[in-house]
Order: sequence, then C-alpha cells, then structure tokens
Amino acid sequence: MPNNIKILHVLPSGTRQYNLHGWIAHENDLCVGHIHMSVESNNRLKFLDAWVHEDHRKQGIYRKLWDTRWVYVNEHYNGWNAYAWCKPMSLPLLLEKGFTTGDSTVYVERKIEDKPPCGPSCFVSC
Repeated sequence: MPNNIKILHVLPSGTRQYNLHGWIAHENDLCVGHIHMSVESNNRLKFLDAWVHEDHRKQGIYRKLWDTRWVYVNEHYNGWNAYAWCKPMSLPLLLEKGFTTGDSTVYVERKIEDKPPCGPSCFVSC
C-alpha cells in the first residue's frame, strides 16, 4: 500500500439504530476506499461493504483496510462471531482468515410497480 494512504477509524455516532464502525482509506483528505462493520446482538459482528476507488485498486488498500478492521476486532471482540455476505472476488481473503462458507445466495432484482408480482394467493419467502 502506498505510504501516502492513511486509514481513519470512524466510531459509531450513537445517533443511529445501528452500531456501525467504519475505516476510511484517504489520500490528501480524499476518500479512496472504505470498509465497515456492524455490532449486532448475541455477540455477532457483521462485516459490511468494502470499496476501493478504481484508480487506487491493486495497491493493497483493500487488504490494509481488512487487516486494520481485523486487528480492531481481535482487540475488542474476543470470543464474538463475525460473518459476512461476500462477492466471489472477496471470498479467498475470508477463507484465508479462517471463515467457512455457508449457503450460497443469488442476487435478484425487480422493478416496483403498482401491481403484485403474482396473484393474491402467491407467497414467496426470502
């Protein structure tokens, strides 16, 4: 990772229903990447979206963000369970860190219209 990229930890604000931590990678006060984590009940941590600007990819920023969050988690949440929904390109790093795979999911999308997707007797569980 380039030396001019710094990581800033954004603590939860306490003003939202979510207990959300964020780590921002920045260069000259401009965000070039981020990664998040939500603290949930029952000693669970949800690892959330990560992103690196396309002009800064392949420089180790994603891994530095991930490792920075991982160090924080190990220092503050020993014994908790962490989970994530990840894209295929992120899976190797999660497996490297000792995560195990669960069920697969498939992205679906639909335009919201004023008519139901099927008749009144239709029920779909997601």
